[in-house]
Formats: sequence, C-alpha cells, structure tokens
Amino acid sequence: MTKIEAARQEYADWCSAIGIDTLDKLNETLAAGKAVELINLCEARQERKYAEIANQIYWKRGVARLVMMSGPSSSGKTSSSLRIAQQCRVLGLSPKVIELDNYFLDREFTPVDENGELDFECLEAMDVKFLNAQLNDLLDGREIQVPRFDFKSGHRVFDGTTMKLGPDDILFMEGIHALNPDLTPSVDQKRIFRVYISALSALPGGEKVHNSTTDKRLLRRIVRDNRARGILPEDNILRWPSVRRGETRNIFPFEENADVVFNSSTLYDLPVLKYYAEPLLKKVKPSSEAYEKASALLEFLTRVTALTDDEISAIPPTSIMREFIGGQRLF
Repeated sequence: MTKIEAARQEYADWCSAIGIDTLDKLNETLAAGKAVELINLCEARQERKYAEIANQIYWKRGVARLVMMSGPSSSGKTSSSLRIAQQCRVLGLSPKVIELDNYFLDREFTPVDENGELDFECLEAMDVKFLNAQLNDLLDGREIQVPRFDFKSGHRVFDGTTMKLGPDDILFMEGIHALNPDLTPSVDQKRIFRVYISALSALPGGEKVHNSTTDKRLLRRIVRDNRARGILPEDNILRWPSVRRGETRNIFPFEENADVVFNSSTLYDLPVLKYYAEPLLKKVKPSSEAYEKASALLEFLTRVTALTDDEISAIPPTSIMREFIGGQRLF
C-alpha cells in the first residue's frame, strides 16, 4: 500500500468509525441539525493530525531541520503549513520560513515550454545550485543573505535580510518541487523532513460514487479565487487542465517521497463549498467553453446538502476551509 493509499484508508476508517462513510449519511447528519457538532469534530481531528506531524518533526530535529512541503493546487498547503508550524512552537521549536519562489533563475535563463512560453513550473526554472549552497550554509549554522525574487524585473535582489538557524530553529519551505530530491541534490537527504498535503477524501453517495478529489480541489479554487482575486469560475475551469498537467509532471511523481501525508479534507467541506460555489457556477452561460464542466459540478452538488449561514459561522478562523471561504485568522 502506498503512503497516499494508507492516508486515504485511514480517513475512510475514521469516517466509518463515526458513522458518516457515505454522502447520504453526511446529508442525514446535516438534516438532523448536527452540522456544528460535525464541524467541531472535524476540526479537532485536523488539529490532532497537525500535532502528530509536529511531533515527528520534533523527534527528528537533531538531524532533520529542514521541513519541505508540497501538494497539488487548493490542497490547503498555506493553512496546513502554518498550523503545523504553530504546533511546532508548542513543542518549543522556532519555525522560520523562506519562500522557494525566491530561488528562480533570472528571467533571461528561464526555460520555455513546447509552446515557446516561459515555463516557471519546471525544475529547470529554479537556481538549484544557489539554493543548495544557501541551505547547506543554514544547516551548518552559517548566516545567509536571504534573496527576494523581483517578479517585475525578473531578477533576484537582496534587501539586507539575513537568516541564521539557532539551536531550536526549524526551516520551513513550501513549493511544487519540495518533494523532488533533484531540488536538493547537494543537501544530505537525512536533514530534510518532507510533508505531502492533499485533499484525499471521497464519499460514496447513493447510486453514484464521487471519487474525484480533483473536483473538490477545483471547487475550492473557484470559491477562493473568486473571493480573493476576482477570478471568474469559467476562467478557473478553463485553466484547470493546465494546472493538472503541471501537477502530473511536477508533484504527483514525488508524493511517495514524503515522510508523512496530511489529508486536508474535512467531512463538511462539500456542504460549505456548495453554499459558495453553486451560485457562481450557475452564472456560467451555455455559450461558455466552461459550461459543460460547470454543469457537471452543479449536477454533483445537487446530491450535497449545503450548510446554512449560522452553521458556516461556526467554522473556526483557524480552519483550513477559511483559506477558501474567507475569515481566516491563524494566530
């Protein structure tokens, strides 16, 4: 059994243990007025999982002081990494963060894809040699000048920010290539703790089995991007195949390199996503190229009971779902 399969099975076992292992049973739970109880239970489970990962990081801190995190789009990587970092603080560790995006090659050296477009997602767009040199300096106790990539000019700049890892410091880095050992070929791999984050759940429902965690992530992305970036649902739907190709090329082949897999799904995520996504999807016109996919998502959502305003207000500000629906306050 792969690590991903094991994580999915563990989640399925938990759903069975609490008696909500199908979409129909989820709907029955919501109809019985137990939504807030379910939300609290799911959040308690998530927090327990964050703590378990932090414990593993703590146990390995004598050797592994670099935590690398990756996962596909809209898996909740930002929220998850911050919550894991918070749990590390509980244990007396001091997390520090450097963005992997700061290690792009200067724009004139960026590779192009098969269409002649700049390919920022391929590993070859990263300055692997410079990254490895800085990571080894940090892991060996030396101070570095922290780079910042200026996306407007397409060049790396330094603004005087420095970093040095103290005895209790743990360095967190998150990005699409974080689980790929070719990103860190010059770093002792024993010094790296890798975390894979994805929304892995799927609930059977009635006569149809909804096995597409991909659709769940797309719904998350549609809701978040419309709220935070003003991106229309059809734009996300039309771009989704390109996102999926990037994941297939750069993320999924390396998921088994993770030391631990975190499942960011909650049992109430589809009910809350329906509340926000359904009215957005209904605005997609039949003339749009995204209409067929929007209709398929709407057809599935008819099988889901949406949360009410009052029930949504019970979702805590630290929840992973707040990353998508808004109202997030992690600390």
